[in-house]
Amino acid sequence: MSIDDVIYVISLLACIGAGNYVRKVRDESQRKMMSTALGVLVVVIVSGLHSLHCIASLALGTASVLLVHPSKCHLVTFGIMFGYLVFFRLFDFYWSIPGHTNMIQMILTLKVSGIAFEKTAAWKRIREKDEQEKNEQRDVNSESPIEITDYDLELQQLSAAEIVHYSFNYIGVLTGPYYRYRTYRDYFEMPFKTHAPSVGATIEKFKCAAFYCALYLATNYVWPLDYALSDEFYNDRSFIYRLLYVWPTFFTFRARIYTGLTLSECVCTMAGFGAYPDDADANAGEGPRKRYQHLKRDADKHTYNFTTIVNTRVMDVERCWTFREGMKHWNVCVQYWLAVNVYKLFPSKKYRTGATLLCSAYWHGFRPGHYFCIMGAPFYVSLEDMWHKLVRKDATGPGRTVIDVLFWIFKWFAFSYLGVAFLLSSFGNIWRFYSSVYHIGYISWAAMIGLGFFLTNQRKAAERLRQKCAAGDTAVPVENKKMQ
Repeated sequence: MSIDDVIYVISLLACIGAGNYVRKVRDESQRKMMSTALGVLVVVIVSGLHSLHCIASLALGTASVLLVHPSKCHLVTFGIMFGYLVFFRLFDFYWSIPGHTNMIQMILTLKVSGIAFEKTAAWKRIREKDEQEKNEQRDVNSESPIEITDYDLELQQLSAAEIVHYSFNYIGVLTGPYYRYRTYRDYFEMPFKTHAPSVGATIEKFKCAAFYCALYLATNYVWPLDYALSDEFYNDRSFIYRLLYVWPTFFTFRARIYTGLTLSECVCTMAGFGAYPDDADANAGEGPRKRYQHLKRDADKHTYNFTTIVNTRVMDVERCWTFREGMKHWNVCVQYWLAVNVYKLFPSKKYRTGATLLCSAYWHGFRPGHYFCIMGAPFYVSLEDMWHKLVRKDATGPGRTVIDVLFWIFKWFAFSYLGVAFLLSSFGNIWRFYSSVYHIGYISWAAMIGLGFFLTNQRKAAERLRQKCAAGDTAVPVENKKMQ
C-alpha cells in the first residue's frame, strides 16, 4: 500500500472510532459543533496548507447560494464549484496536491452545488404554490394542490454557518458518501440514530471491508498495475497475456474501491448517520421517499436501515448480468446527484446522457483515462442493449442461462478493458497498452454493433414480409366471397 492509502485508512478508522462517542452526545448543538470540528481536523491533517483550497471554494460557493437569487443560484453555484475544479487541478499540475485533498474537494463540490439545486427546486415549488392559490381565488381551475414542506421553507432561510457545518461534517468529508442537506439536518433533529443498530451494522460492514482489503493486497501483490507500465510487459509477454491482464488489474482496483467505500459507510453507521425506519422507503443519496416525520413519535418500535448512505451495492455489481445493471449499482450516491441535478435538468433529452457522463468524467479529473473510461461506457451499453433485444430478451430455460453467463463475461471484459484506461491515466500509457492488444476491444465492439444492425434490419424485414403475407392471406377469402 502507498503512503496515501495508509493515511486514508488511518483517517477513516479514526472517524469510525469517533462515531461511537459522537452518537452518544445528547446536546444536538454540541454534537454539530463537534462533528464540524472533527471534519476540519481531518481536512487539515490530510491536506495541510492545501486545505485552503477547500476553504476558498466553500466560501465562494456559500456566497453564491446565499446572495444569488434562488431562480439562478443553482446554475451560478454549479459554475463556481465545478469551475474551481479547473483551478484546483491546474494548481495540482504545478504543485502536487495529496490525492485525499482531491477527494475532499470532489465531495465538497457535490455538497455545495447540491444544496443550491435543492434551494432552487424548493423556491420553484413555493412560487407555483402561490400561483395556484391566486388561481383558486380567481376561481380558475387548477391541478392537484402543490405541497410545501417545512424543509422547502427552511432552504430559503439557510445561513452560512449551516452550509459550513454541512460541508465540513466529518461524516463523509473525506470520501463520501454524498448525502443531501436534509439527511444532515435529520441527523440532529430526528431520534432515529438512537434506535438504529449502529454497532451491529458497522461490524458487518467492517468484516466486508477487511475481506475486500485482503483481496486487494493479495491481487495487487501478484498482478501489480506498475507491471503494465514496464518494458518487460510489452516486450516479453504475449498478446493473450497482455489482454487477459486487464481482468486481475480491474479486480484489484474494484477491491481497493470497495474497501474505501465500505469503510466510509462504517463512518456513517457507527455514528448512526443516515438511519431511517424501513417505512420511510429511503433511497441511496436521496433519503426517504415517503413521509417519515411522524415516525419519530414511536421511534423505538421501528426497524431501521442505512440505505441512504450506501455507496456501492457490491454484490449486485458483481452478480448482475449486464454492464447497464452494473453501472446502476456502482457509486449510487454520486449517481443520484448526477441523475437529479444534471440528467433530469439538462434541456436536451437527446444529449442529456452524454452531458451527464461528461460531467461525471470532468468531476473525476482531467486526465485522458477518465474520459476514455467513462465516455466509452455508452458505446458498450448501446451494443449490449442491441444484442439483448436480439438474443436475450425472449430466451428461456437453459438457453437463457447460457446467454446470461456470456453477457456476464462480456460485461466484466468491458469494465476491465475500459477501466484499465482509468488506471493508466495518461494518453501515452493508454495508447501503448491498447496498441499492444491491437485495440481489440473497440474493434470487436464496432464489429458487433455492425452485425447487430444487420441482424436487426433482417429481422425487421422478415417481420414486414410476414405481416404482408398475413394481410394477403386475409384478403384472398374476402375476394372469393365477393365472387360467390
